[in-house]
Amino acid sequence: MASNPQDSMVDVVVIGAGQAGLSAAFYLQKSGLEPNDGFVVLDQSERPGGAWQHRWPSLTLETVNGVSDLPGLKFSDVVPVEQSSVHASDAVPRYYEAFEEKFDLRVQRPVSVSVVCGGEERFRVETDRGIYWARGLINATGTWEKPFIPYYPGIDTFRGRQLHTKDYNTADEFRGKHTIVVGGGISAVQLIDEISRVTSTTWVTRSEPVFRDAPFDPELGRRAVALVEDRVRRGLPPGSVVSVTGIPVTEQVRDARSRGVLDRKPAFARIEPDGVRWKDGTFERADIIFWCTGFRSSLDHLAPLGLRGQGGGITMSGRLATQVAANPRVHLIGYGPSASTIGANRAGRAAVKELLATIDGVNP
Repeated sequence: MASNPQDSMVDVVVIGAGQAGLSAAFYLQKSGLEPNDGFVVLDQSERPGGAWQHRWPSLTLETVNGVSDLPGLKFSDVVPVEQSSVHASDAVPRYYEAFEEKFDLRVQRPVSVSVVCGGEERFRVETDRGIYWARGLINATGTWEKPFIPYYPGIDTFRGRQLHTKDYNTADEFRGKHTIVVGGGISAVQLIDEISRVTSTTWVTRSEPVFRDAPFDPELGRRAVALVEDRVRRGLPPGSVVSVTGIPVTEQVRDARSRGVLDRKPAFARIEPDGVRWKDGTFERADIIFWCTGFRSSLDHLAPLGLRGQGGGITMSGRLATQVAANPRVHLIGYGPSASTIGANRAGRAAVKELLATIDGVNP
């Protein structure tokens, strides 16, 4: 195995410093490994916050399902409860930064990981800051960098604008432009409420949206996690959990309903230069198609490891389904059942325990 002055030898590389990556780093440190010696955390962002720092300005702590506490530091100790109206893009990065400082995790940033190659003894992690050789790998890159836009016939012929949730900043850029909002998740509902205040909108979803009047509780969360866990253990791509959790009926949702902007239409059949057309021939003109259709796991840099099966999913194993069945020295946190703030914390602890046992050759 060749090396050069820029090479670094560590036991574990953690890719990503969002909730999942920070949780894993905490438990790696607790196991006795030293930051930047026994393990290293690589993050492509210039500052702490993970994907939260890129959320749209109107997303506040009141309008998210909740930010789970990282181990050893309560969110409320950094962002008081009475600040629930604060922007999530400010509050969560503030919390993550405080966590990094408290436990001296020494996250390396900005570092871009280009590719990870496998070896019998160590993984070769290639970055724009040099090469890391690691015995084990914890990937916590999440989904923000992989916005998903479904294919529709004629999608490339549309003469208007096509935007994704990731591109959203404020409703003002939609002003006066009829917008078709596609997607049945929480973000779609929140954003159609904002956009519909400055322009005309049409809401389109593949299936009938499921609304939830009851508050989000642990049992609902467990059901959602179990649904996704079953899929990834069978090697299937993670599915949406909105059908389990539902869309919370907030005051914002009630107001949008009263204004008629949540009267959804089923999925259209094709896209044309000036709008969309349904199977029955109905046509609707559009200036903007706004894709609130979610994200996919950001795992392209792991392609050389050959983790995906024929169906496009990755068969997962381990106590909380974070361990790649085909390569036990690789753990994915933020993939499948751990793709939530609550799931990421529990998965970080389990992944570290199982990974260290695997690379040390002992039973976890």
